[in-house]
Amino acid sequence: MKSPQEGTRLLPGNLHVPEDCRAVSEVLARVGDKWTVLVVSTLGGGPKRFNELRRALGSISQRMLTLTLRGLERDGLVTRTVFPTVPPRVDYELTKLGRSLLDPVNGLSLWARKHRAAIADARWRFDAALKKRA
Repeated sequence: MKSPQEGTRLLPGNLHVPEDCRAVSEVLARVGDKWTVLVVSTLGGGPKRFNELRRALGSISQRMLTLTLRGLERDGLVTRTVFPTVPPRVDYELTKLGRSLLDPVNGLSLWARKHRAAIADARWRFDAALKKRA
């Protein structure tokens, strides 16, 4: 059985093609959410146990971390390894595909930190202009 992406070639100029647009949207929905970016960045330092991840991420709920990890595992970005100890130990680690996401995620994070003030200023100017029009 062929995988859904076998034989598909995505080019930047093909985003007007509905199938390509959907493919990009699906991937961005996964890798673009707040918790995925933080989990991938945290796992970039090596395998972590669930509670290590939760402590490192701070305000994430147990449920949200579970859902995020399941989604990342389903998408082939994270592996979950259960060790037969008492109590069982479970480690999460980036796959090769997941590690390939580190550079774009780190680049986007750097860009966001670098341009945060400019974006805040632009929002302030936009909101002020909008108030004047009202």
